[in-house]
Amino acid sequence: MPSSNPPTPNASTPSGPAPTSKHPARRDLTPYAWLSIATAITTISLKTGAWVLTGSVGLLSDAAESVVNLVAAVVALIALKVAARPADKSHHFGHTKAEYFSAAVEGVMIFVAAVFILITSVERFINPAPLENVGLGLVIVVIASVLNGVVAAVLLRAGKQHRSATLVADGKHLLTDVWTSAGVVLGVALVALTGWERLDPLIAFAVGVNIIVTGWKLLAESVAGLMDVSWSKEENAKLARLVRAHINDDVNVHALRTREAGHLRYVEMHVLVPGSWTVLEGHDVVEEIEQAIMNEFEGCRVSIHLEPREDPRAYGDYDHEVVIPGD
Repeated sequence: MPSSNPPTPNASTPSGPAPTSKHPARRDLTPYAWLSIATAITTISLKTGAWVLTGSVGLLSDAAESVVNLVAAVVALIALKVAARPADKSHHFGHTKAEYFSAAVEGVMIFVAAVFILITSVERFINPAPLENVGLGLVIVVIASVLNGVVAAVLLRAGKQHRSATLVADGKHLLTDVWTSAGVVLGVALVALTGWERLDPLIAFAVGVNIIVTGWKLLAESVAGLMDVSWSKEENAKLARLVRAHINDDVNVHALRTREAGHLRYVEMHVLVPGSWTVLEGHDVVEEIEQAIMNEFEGCRVSIHLEPREDPRAYGDYDHEVVIPGD
């Protein structure tokens, strides 16, 4: 006797092809962290050798920042591995925010390097010392700086492409190291030309102050991410225009909100349709809006609550909403 129960979803004989995931897995970004680690080890060796040759406190501070780069790169590797973990019973939304912790650690490490540089430069200013083998030392530092610059460009490009706060922070950190090296090279060269030994620690001190500014920016960005910051004004406006294209006499949208979590972006909204519509009709509208958003914004997760537009309970859910142009 045939069963009177309705067929269950995902039956063994589907009418069409098996559904595919709307959210493909993120590319493994750990090779970029390993590249950063290898670069840090190489530049530490080069800059330490330059410091030993010249005795410049500026070059010593530059080498110290490269040690910080190594620690930060290791932290970045760990953060990328954690962020790549899928959702589990304890973390239903995944582990993507781990990248913000890495950016915060990088900011703190930059502060540590800056403090070391400032203390060392003040000490050398009080007790100046002559420099030696300046030419060879500067050549070594320039080579290390070029290496850092190339890797920084690679990390920044990959970070923006894959929306990785970790890679962007690491790239900015290495770029800071490039500017540090440029300042140090200028200082050491001027000392060699003028014979004014105190110029070396003065340049090192200025570099330390610049590094503090960079560290503060990294910390501010990571804290903003941990606080569920909304999308940028430009992206919110773009999203609002896209959503408005689906509004008509039957369909309306409110409670539109956005937030970021590492490389993922989240959108929430309420879609209001006539209460007389079938579930399928309402679902079709929701699917259309959701797909349009995911096609436009990579790494986006969309959550839509469907409501009958005639019901007073469907209104006044949130005080703060993304303004849809024209409303």
